[in-house]
Amino acid sequence: MQDLVEDYKKRYEVEINRRTAAENEFVVLKKDVDAAYMNKIELQAKVDSLTDEIKFFKCLYEGEIAQIQSHISDTSVILSMDNNRNLDLDSIIAEVRAQYEEIALKSKAEAETLYQTKIQELQVTAGQHGDDLKLTKAEISELNRLIQRIHSEIGNVKKQCANLETAIADAEQRGDCALKDARAKLDELEGALHQAKEELARMLREYQELMSLKLALDVEIATYRKLLEGEECRMSGEYPNSVSISVISSTSAGAGGAGFSMGFGTSSSYSYKTAAADVKTKGSCGSELKDPLAKTSGSSCATKKASR
Repeated sequence: MQDLVEDYKKRYEVEINRRTAAENEFVVLKKDVDAAYMNKIELQAKVDSLTDEIKFFKCLYEGEIAQIQSHISDTSVILSMDNNRNLDLDSIIAEVRAQYEEIALKSKAEAETLYQTKIQELQVTAGQHGDDLKLTKAEISELNRLIQRIHSEIGNVKKQCANLETAIADAEQRGDCALKDARAKLDELEGALHQAKEELARMLREYQELMSLKLALDVEIATYRKLLEGEECRMSGEYPNSVSISVISSTSAGAGGAGFSMGFGTSSSYSYKTAAADVKTKGSCGSELKDPLAKTSGSSCATKKASR
C-alpha cells in the first residue's frame, strides 16, 4: 500500500506538472488570441473607414458628375450678330455645338477613367483587406477550437486529479485501517503469547511437582517392596538377621526441593537415590544392582526373615 501511495503521489506530481504546462500554454494562447482579436478590431476599423471613404468618394464623384452634366446642359451661348453681314449661323452653331460636345465627351471620359481607376484601386484594397479579414477569421476560429480543446483537456486533467486524490485518500484510509488491524492483531498475539508463556511456566511447575511426587511415590513403593521382601525372608526363617533399609531421596522442582529418608534396624542395607534415578540394594547375599524404576532384585538372594 505504501508503494501504491508513492506511485499515486508520483503520478499526481506528473499530472500537476502537466497541468502547469497546460496552464502556461493556455496563457500564451490567450495572449495570442487577444492579439489576434485586437488585430481583427483594427482591420475591421480599417475596413469600415475604407468603406466610408468609398461611399464618400462615390457621393462626391456622383455630385461632381451631376454638376458637370448640369453645367453642360445649362451652358448658354450668347452670340452677337452683325446684321450687316451675311453669316452662316447654322454652321457656326453646329461648330460650337460640336466643340462643346467634344469638350463634354473628353471631360466625361476623363472623369470616368479617373473614377474607374480609383474604384479599381479601392476594390483591390478592399479585396486585400477582405482576404486578410478571412485569414484572421480563420485564425480566430482555429484558436477558438484550440482553446475549447485545451479547456476540455484541462477539465479531464482536473477530473483525473480529483480521482487520483480520492484514490489516494481511500488508499491512505485503507492503509490506516489495515495498520490498525495489524497492530490490534499483534497486540492480541502478544497477549496470547504472554498467556501461553505463563501457562507453559505453570504447566512446567506442575510437571516438576508431579515428577517430585512420582519420585517420592516410587521411593515409598520401593521401600514397601523391600520391607515386604524382608518380611518374607524373616517369615521363611532361613535368614533371621535384622534388616536395615535406608532410603535417601533428593529432588529439585523449580525453586523448591523435596527429600525422603527411612531406616530400619536390620543387618542388610538398601539405598535409594532419586537424583540419579537408580536404586542400589545391598544384601547379605553380596549382590549390588541399579533399578531406575525402583524394581527389587531380591529374588536372586535367599529369602530372609525379618520382624515387623
